[in-house]
Amino acid sequence: MRGLGWGLWWQKKVKLDIQVGGTHMLQGVARHWWCLLLRGACAIIFGLLAFAWPGITLLWLAILYGVFAITDGAAALMTGFSGRESGATWWEMVLVGLLGLASGVVAILWPGLTAMVLLVMIAVWAIARGVMEIVAAIRLRKVLQNEWSLVLAGALSILFGAVLLARPAAGALAVVWLIASFAIAFGILSVILALRLRRLHHFAGAPALP
Repeated sequence: MRGLGWGLWWQKKVKLDIQVGGTHMLQGVARHWWCLLLRGACAIIFGLLAFAWPGITLLWLAILYGVFAITDGAAALMTGFSGRESGATWWEMVLVGLLGLASGVVAILWPGLTAMVLLVMIAVWAIARGVMEIVAAIRLRKVLQNEWSLVLAGALSILFGAVLLARPAAGALAVVWLIASFAIAFGILSVILALRLRRLHHFAGAPALP
């Protein structure tokens, strides 16, 4: 019986620690909602540019993707570290940020990559970030009810990467439109989450950012 009592106490303590840590993380992310808004805006701009430039060359596609991935990665890093002051770092988003920075740097430093290599790199980046975003969303849902936008964004990233891997030899125009469509859809979902966190920050009465 004593052992059972200790076991129940430990389970309650772990659950409380998770809730407290999640609450601190949520507060930090809500204070820095603009980081997610920046991610969404960059994704939408990237998608619109790709749509507006259907005859884009492989070189410019690599450079454009590289700039987008680096900007997205930096914003994801800021989001991930937004709760560090209270000891609640969002490590899943930190990994998403590092992955984006790495793929963006590769695309810019080696713009002469073949079309197949570039598309495979984008696909792997999308699948990996999708997995991390779903894990991050599961953690976020523990403290933010009915949160679906980040889960949907992660699932969309995985689906996009899988389609790109399955048909890497599709026509250039089809590939550009696929990438553009994904970027715009992902950007809209990120903006939705950012605006929800902004409302949460406003209603919580937290002090404004300097």
